[in-house]
Amino acid sequence: MNIGVDIGGTNIRAGVEKEGVITQQNHLLLQQKDNLDATLSQLTGLLRPLIHQEVRGIGIGVPSVVDTSAGVVYNVMNIPSWEEVALRDILQDEFHIPVAINNDVNCFTLGEHRYGQMQPFQSIIGLSIGTGIGSGIITNNQLYVGHNCGAGEIGMLPYRDSILEDYASNRFFERELGMDAFLTHNLALNGEQRAIEAWRDFGLHLAAAIKTLLYTYDPEAIVIGGSLAKASDFFRPAMMEAMQDFAYPQTIKRLHIQMSQNENIALLGAVALLDDLPKISVADHIV
Repeated sequence: MNIGVDIGGTNIRAGVEKEGVITQQNHLLLQQKDNLDATLSQLTGLLRPLIHQEVRGIGIGVPSVVDTSAGVVYNVMNIPSWEEVALRDILQDEFHIPVAINNDVNCFTLGEHRYGQMQPFQSIIGLSIGTGIGSGIITNNQLYVGHNCGAGEIGMLPYRDSILEDYASNRFFERELGMDAFLTHNLALNGEQRAIEAWRDFGLHLAAAIKTLLYTYDPEAIVIGGSLAKASDFFRPAMMEAMQDFAYPQTIKRLHIQMSQNENIALLGAVALLDDLPKISVADHIV
């Protein structure tokens, strides 16, 4: 058994994994985000009831750049007090079990590859679309994070008059319609034509992001997750249509694109981080 943790800027979820299934979960709404001690106390308080003798380690996904070897997180999105936090050491000192940390989208991608729909493939991209847009990269069955754990930050790439994140995430709906993607999805479900057209336009922009990933990494498969993936019925047709002008048609024919189905896949991906830790004893991890 292991514990997987998904830290967001607003919520934190933690669950116990047993044989590839999350069997128990706790979650909280993060308070006092400008107070480091308060936020860490909330996190340890969330984890403590899940810790028992059979739990071997804790894997954590964080929306930030991570020094994966040192277990330090930097400038965590929407948590102002987490500018530089030695999170691994803090939690290992508290619970005396190994801790592994990585970027949250990397955890989503790793979860799909180890436990989800991407298991048949050796080379994949995990694309998460929500408040922002980011991607995780697995090539030859190995997670690629880059020198600073910053690989896959596709949202920061220049696009049109701004960056991709302004067109292929929730920001697009806030800018174009003055409402978030959740409300736009509900309006589309009720037949509101303006909302339906907005989702179609969103699909065109998402296709541009995917084509960039294809030119760069040429994966076998792409899995799309995040809160906006729930509206795939409204954006996928336009997205697929816009990809037909890709310079290498055979790439599109051979590409597999799927929507994530498991709401706990990021927790499972965080757990999978522990599989890649050196096979040494807890005593060797904890000084």
